[in-house]
Amino acid sequence: MESSPIPQRFSRALHWVGELTSRASAAVIAAVVLLIFILVSAIDGFPGKWQMVFSTVANSITLVMLFVIQHTQSRQQMAIQLKLDELIRTSPNADDLLVHIEKAEDSELIEREESQVAHHEALREPNDNDEK
Repeated sequence: MESSPIPQRFSRALHWVGELTSRASAAVIAAVVLLIFILVSAIDGFPGKWQMVFSTVANSITLVMLFVIQHTQSRQQMAIQLKLDELIRTSPNADDLLVHIEKAEDSELIEREESQVAHHEALREPNDNDEK
């Protein structure tokens, strides 16, 4: 399945931004810029126009980062889900109905979760043989 080059380039750009901003140096740079802004604003008497520009820029960056994070997490979650689905398909004892269970109705998810919890609780209960 081949997709057009524009979404692929956009996706790569989002991943690049995500990788770049996930580094500790990005947080240090942001903190330094914020401190410089505060110092310059304090020296200049905290002009309202500067604060408005800074607020607008900060809000814009926050909005863009929201989409960057959502895109990268969605892609990573999809990759992990595909790997887990492949493990389920290749395991002879696995329940094949769990492949793509994330697309199931809420009632099925709740039912399967309750079943899993009951199974694990039963495993934790002491056996009569263990008490002897």
